[in-house]
Amino acid sequence: MLEDGAKLTFLSKKNPECPVCQAPVVREELYTGRGRLIAGELTDELRRLYQPSQKFGEVFPLIYSIMVCPECYYAAFSSDFSQVPGPTAEALQGSTDARKQGIKKLFPVLDYNNPRTLKEGASSYFLAMYCYDSFPKNFNPLIKQGLCALRAAWLCTDLHRLHPQDNFDYLSRLFYRKAAFFYVQAVENETTGRESVADVPNLGPDLDKNYGYDGVLYLSALLEYRYGPRENAEYRQQALEEAKRTVARIFGMGKASKNKPEVLLTRSKDLHETLTKELTNWDSRNTDAEVGDLFGAPPSGPPNGK
Repeated sequence: MLEDGAKLTFLSKKNPECPVCQAPVVREELYTGRGRLIAGELTDELRRLYQPSQKFGEVFPLIYSIMVCPECYYAAFSSDFSQVPGPTAEALQGSTDARKQGIKKLFPVLDYNNPRTLKEGASSYFLAMYCYDSFPKNFNPLIKQGLCALRAAWLCTDLHRLHPQDNFDYLSRLFYRKAAFFYVQAVENETTGRESVADVPNLGPDLDKNYGYDGVLYLSALLEYRYGPRENAEYRQQALEEAKRTVARIFGMGKASKNKPEVLLTRSKDLHETLTKELTNWDSRNTDAEVGDLFGAPPSGPPNGK
């Protein structure tokens, strides 16, 4: 039997029943320390990369954040998993077959009863994104869907690097598109008071640091710039104008900006400059064909009218 120092993960002693179907749920968690995580660079999407270690190889801490029922595929962040309101549990029970059929189109073979791989990790975020669509707005589902879509995009990028023949780059682009929609809509809903973002305890977007609401503002602008719809030139220009105003809010508050992380301020200013150049050189003929969306066209409003 391996000692704890030689293991990468462990199974939690506190494993709840699924609140949707009452099946037992196994929760796998990552050990820390002893060279398991060697921090590398921070990407401009605020993702922390990790260097492979000689003992443990490449480690992906994000794949353990979502709890998944292995029977009905209900999934959510651990803080929400057992807190499902009755009407939400009923709705999730009714959508079990649709959930299973949807995930099989993306990941035909999954096993949530054994140690996770990248595929279980990426699929867990897809399932959670699907499930949060049934949660009431006091659970802040919109920004959590955005976070799930963004992390799914990251993990699919990793899968493409390791399995370039399996079209995970296509999946990554689709998840990025969903993330762009959810982040932009979440900022709009926070501004109008329809659904809060600021009271979510950890907005990540990764696990090593919480960049809070400023991080949400930055990512909403960055994702809109990179992955927002482009088939309508007029809409695209308006969206980039709004993205520019959004990112300016991060460093445009005088003394208040001094208390913000330097990396976020620097990257926000760089993005603002990029958006300014893009709009200055705008050409209405510069349109791209819309990338087909496996999940359907981006809705005109938040899910379920939230």
